[in-house]
Amino acid sequence: MAANRAQGSYYGLFLVASTVLCAGFYEYSSGTGKLLLVVGAIGLIGSLFGMLGIKPLEGKTALKSNPAAMKLAGAACSLLGWGITLFGMHLTPSVGGRIVLALVGIGVSLFGIIVILPAAFNKNAVWKS
Repeated sequence: MAANRAQGSYYGLFLVASTVLCAGFYEYSSGTGKLLLVVGAIGLIGSLFGMLGIKPLEGKTALKSNPAAMKLAGAACSLLGWGITLFGMHLTPSVGGRIVLALVGIGVSLFGIIVILPAAFNKNAVWKS
């Protein structure tokens, strides 16, 4: 995941801080949970600013600009599939209907992820220039 030591350190801090933050949310009713929540949030913010601080050192990316409309369409299609799956559970009381709606939602999400998003990113790929 990381190309150099600084990126690896901040990524490790991000993972640990995310885990501590989740533990803080889980144990929020106790004093220890609130402390974990604060420590996790500070670690998460620290990793964010650390990553932003080393971003200029990475150099220029190899990717060209891609069409934003297709990226948004792929993301919207993925979210639509998730919405169909989630809200479809409340539309019908039968198990068979819920399974069908869940499969339709998964299919719509996969279409957005496997078909639309790669097409958007491959439209202006480096190897096509």
